[in-house]
Amino acid sequence: MMGHDFPSLLGAGLILLFIFYLGYLSLKIKFPNVILYILLGIVLADVVSDNELLHFASEIGIVLLFFLLGLEFSVKRLGGIAKKIWPAGFLDVFLSMGVAMVLSMGFGIDLFNAFLIGAVTYATSSSITAKLLDDKGRMANTETEFILALLIFEDLIAPIAIAVLIGISSGDSFTVIDSLVLVGKIIGLTVGAILLGKTLFKRFGDFLEKIDDEDFKISLLVGIALSYGGLALYLGLSEVLGAFLAGMMLAEIGNIERVQQTLVPVRELLLPTFFVYFGTSIEFGDGIPFPLLLVVLVLWSVTAKVVVGILGGRMFGLSKRSSLRAGLSLCARGEFSVVIATIASGSIKIFSGIYIVIAAFLGMTLFEFAPGITNRIYGKPQKKKKNLKVPGN
Repeated sequence: MMGHDFPSLLGAGLILLFIFYLGYLSLKIKFPNVILYILLGIVLADVVSDNELLHFASEIGIVLLFFLLGLEFSVKRLGGIAKKIWPAGFLDVFLSMGVAMVLSMGFGIDLFNAFLIGAVTYATSSSITAKLLDDKGRMANTETEFILALLIFEDLIAPIAIAVLIGISSGDSFTVIDSLVLVGKIIGLTVGAILLGKTLFKRFGDFLEKIDDEDFKISLLVGIALSYGGLALYLGLSEVLGAFLAGMMLAEIGNIERVQQTLVPVRELLLPTFFVYFGTSIEFGDGIPFPLLLVVLVLWSVTAKVVVGILGGRMFGLSKRSSLRAGLSLCARGEFSVVIATIASGSIKIFSGIYIVIAAFLGMTLFEFAPGITNRIYGKPQKKKKNLKVPGN
């Protein structure tokens, strides 16, 4: 049975070693590890493209990413954010997704693939942006709440976009009734999560506190995340949406850090495999498809996010300086674009893969220079705080 085939286990082991090496390299050269992982996948495509273990690990990795993301958002917090962010959020959908769709159709791409490309260019990468905010010590900045709120808004829209794309791509003609059923399922899944959070998981925090042994707690938490993600898949939606809602269910419990401490190591182990797996699915045919559209979309997607930052930030109540800094910090594309690009096939998938790598790299660079560019335009900020510390004579 095994013969001279390459064993899955050996492949998986080598991939993890490569991931370690690339993660280490990315720290040394200050380059986003997500891009390195995708490139690794592209290089290894022929060897591991049908590795079941890799596919399974990548599924769990992406589910845990969104489960842990959902944990940050109790319903109350989500409501508070939604109230402030919706004008900027819809501006973002219109500019980043809508205009990109129109541009793609202008290049002769059919409606479904144009929608797919629009969705790929839409969402800012939560993981890259949050990591950069942390690494560069910008978590306390005035615009950070706006950036995170916009990321959440996108995190809610993007799974819906994925669900719609999966619904349409199943091949049958997609009718108004289909779309109503789809919306119904999404609402049902969300309401279910809120009700479970308020009832079944109300005392969940106390229950977790009583478990002294950490070993099997992982099974419970990963089990909840995978089950709700799997339920979403069963309903024909995306597991990403299910996992996010499962996190929201548990967001009501008191000591959320305990859950995060238990799960973050598992996510860190498995998430890189998701990007590697995506890389393996990009097969290069004859060069780059639609090169001119690629250039236009890269330029537009940067412009769109900067405009969303400048206008949306003002609507959110930020100063001009903070709004511009926010806009320049929102340009990286990453995991959501990758999730959406996995629905594509053929040249559109290659196109999306190249777009994501370029946009992630460009976004990281702009994030790095955002404070500097802002200071160049608006002058250096006056440091007032130091005067406050001088006691009155």
